[in-house]
Amino acid sequence: MSAEQTKGKIKKVRQHPSQNEGLIFEKSSPGKKGYKLPPLDVPAADAAKLLGASERKYPLGSCTMKYNARVNEAVARIAGLANAHPYQPEKMTQGALRILKLLSDYLLEITGMEAITLQPAAGAHGEMTGILLIRAYLESKGNPRKKILIPDSAHGTNPATAAICGYTVENLKSNSAGMVDVSALAAQMNEDVAGIMLTNPNTLGIFEEEIHKIADILHEKGGLLYMDGANMNALVGKTRPGDFGVDVMHLNLHKTFSTPHGGGGPGSGPVACKKQLEPFLPVPVVVTKPDGSLGFNYDRPKAIGRVRMFYGNFGMHVRALAYIMANGYDGLRLTTEDAVLNANYIRKKLEDVYEVPYKTPSMHEVILSHHRQARQGVKTGDIAKRLIDYGFHPYTTAFPLIVPDHGAMMIEPTESESKEEMDQFIDAMRAIAEEAQTEPEIILKAPHTTRVSRLDEVTAARKPVLRWKPQAKSEKA
Repeated sequence: MSAEQTKGKIKKVRQHPSQNEGLIFEKSSPGKKGYKLPPLDVPAADAAKLLGASERKYPLGSCTMKYNARVNEAVARIAGLANAHPYQPEKMTQGALRILKLLSDYLLEITGMEAITLQPAAGAHGEMTGILLIRAYLESKGNPRKKILIPDSAHGTNPATAAICGYTVENLKSNSAGMVDVSALAAQMNEDVAGIMLTNPNTLGIFEEEIHKIADILHEKGGLLYMDGANMNALVGKTRPGDFGVDVMHLNLHKTFSTPHGGGGPGSGPVACKKQLEPFLPVPVVVTKPDGSLGFNYDRPKAIGRVRMFYGNFGMHVRALAYIMANGYDGLRLTTEDAVLNANYIRKKLEDVYEVPYKTPSMHEVILSHHRQARQGVKTGDIAKRLIDYGFHPYTTAFPLIVPDHGAMMIEPTESESKEEMDQFIDAMRAIAEEAQTEPEIILKAPHTTRVSRLDEVTAARKPVLRWKPQAKSEKA
């Protein structure tokens, strides 16, 4: 295809207004100064509506890139909360302590667990805390054991977490439905196994239907069931992990319970557990004193110690509590139902043009495969790059790894996407599927509409450019 033909083909692409905006460094020039505008003396207006700009969808599976209400941000910026200092005396921080206590109570009710720590700073940090709790508990029984079982459908951080906590990792195969093979688990489970790290729903977006059997197999041999709760936005208000046998789990407040995700943080990964693990929770814990006031208890001789300075990322706790209270039980349940409905809507609209590698019902995210497009040489990464030309952030590519030929397209619309936005995404994906059959070369050279087109990925990985520098005029031309 010639350059002119390519340009003609690209004209039909819907571009987002911000797709080629300049970097902040390029929006200034010598002699310019910054000013603070005076207070508004006219009615406020939504600039996005004035410009006709639409929101840009982020369909990243396993990352839950959803809209989060601005009121949560406003609450977190209340001076008495935003400026609170961790060294303030307890009598001066009763409001902040009340937030920690109330959030803990709500999370315990949502998960069906019995004790919790809010200290961990993110999901992987929560994983580490949870496995350290298992180790401490088993050590108190006289044998920390040697291995952690991890399904091939788990999150990628799980094996590293187990290794950091001193365990060897043993892989557990999935069955043809994309769930844990219970017979394989029974064969592998013995007195050397400390527990299993189970993502549920797993990274295929599939709920582990035999979770009760999994828990029974672990418990019969003295092992514990750890649940990676990163995908709890598929379960909140519908079912509780504590009710189906989970012993310890983490939550990603920065995904399931508000807080804009991405940008390097901050996050929050509270760990909830059953009563038997409570003595080992990190210090301190919030307690109610005899006089009814709240305070911290440091006198916990069996605790694993601190896992985070002070009491966790407090701002994330404020946002999460605001999110939970604003939604209430019915609202939280509805967000879960909408997230699952949206994922299945996308699946139904795309399953005739993209392969669905596992036919088991989808939960909060849908996994498609590039199997049909690969016949024309088009892979998941190529489709993702072409999606940029249509104004959408790429989905998660080539994960989970158990999808044949690393062809996974992991798509999570979340509950906050409108039908209009999802239909635009579906139209773009269907258009790309058609291009793969008729003009694959346009996909293989994508993206075409961005400031920087396709890079040499090997060179970019081995010799990354880590500093911004202005382009020469000849380069811009």
